[in-house]
Amino acid sequence: MTLSRRDAARGIFYSLVAGSALLSAQEYGRARDLVAHVEDDLQHAQDFYHNNDKERDRYRDVRRKLSEFDRDLRAGHFDKGKLDSAIDDLKEVVRKNTLEVRDRDALAADLSDLRTMRDERR
Repeated sequence: MTLSRRDAARGIFYSLVAGSALLSAQEYGRARDLVAHVEDDLQHAQDFYHNNDKERDRYRDVRRKLSEFDRDLRAGHFDKGKLDSAIDDLKEVVRKNTLEVRDRDALAADLSDLRTMRDERR
């Protein structure tokens, strides 16, 4: 059986599409893992200190935005706007909340990781 050029090109095209879908699924899985890690770090930081209302609001805001971003990821959509909003809110937690040194370092590293993930998607 011989393949025509058209059949060979079609096979290559479908292989590339399937490969990019698999790569995309892996990227989304890594993004969701990072979101879960950031949420764990936020929970640890929040448990450390009896926060005032403003600090609790900042934690709530960033967790809500991370959750919305993750919900979109689960549906196969990488929403940079929602990620940017979560990054901005996380930056406010790092800048303004009372944090243990370990938590400040962990959240600062999370900020860097989220920014890297966003920049890789541009």
